[in-house]
Amino acid sequence: MKLLYAEDEISMAGAVEDILKYHNYIVDVVYDGLEALDYARNEKYDGIILDIMMPKVDGLEVLRTLRKEGCRTPVLLLTAKSQVEDRIQGLDMGADDYLPKPFAMGELLARVRAMLRRREEFTPEVLTFGDICLNRQSYELICGNRREVLPKLEYQILELLMLNSGILLSSESLLVKVWGYETDAEIGIVWVYISYLRKRLSQVGSKVVIRAKRNVGYKLEMCE
Repeated sequence: MKLLYAEDEISMAGAVEDILKYHNYIVDVVYDGLEALDYARNEKYDGIILDIMMPKVDGLEVLRTLRKEGCRTPVLLLTAKSQVEDRIQGLDMGADDYLPKPFAMGELLARVRAMLRRREEFTPEVLTFGDICLNRQSYELICGNRREVLPKLEYQILELLMLNSGILLSSESLLVKVWGYETDAEIGIVWVYISYLRKRLSQVGSKVVIRAKRNVGYKLEMCE
């Protein structure tokens, strides 16, 4: 599952990002409302977590704008404001849930799970491309009668490639989305894991290949 998380407190953003990634979510983190709008408009997410008190554009305005533009992605609001009227305002604008700060990480995870269960637009638990399927619950790569359970990082890269089929994803983008903004990993690690995935695809007998365009990025293609 892919989430957008908007939070201007750097330490809070890092802690929540770590716990979400530990529980196998793919997370894009942004630090102001304008970035949140830009990402929400240009990427596909299963859920959005918005802090209300953000610079440039606050979370409520982000929510109002997205709903006005027809975005139906479920939204969980996070804020230090805990008054009933603030909760009512956010829910009336189209938020799916509301969690006041400070919160326990366990409760945040439970709210995220509940939000994703209620999402209006169905996101399949099994992704398909060409002759392969990717089970998002079991991490299984499936081609015909052959199955391979993917390690976490390989799974996350393949999921991103399948969710963005036809789009070239750069090494930098994959590094940030899978390893995180604060990673010490070198850019070459992306190529290493791409090579692992190529071997996996070959092992299950798939005709799907990961094409690389020099200095641009990677995408999936079906080889005839």
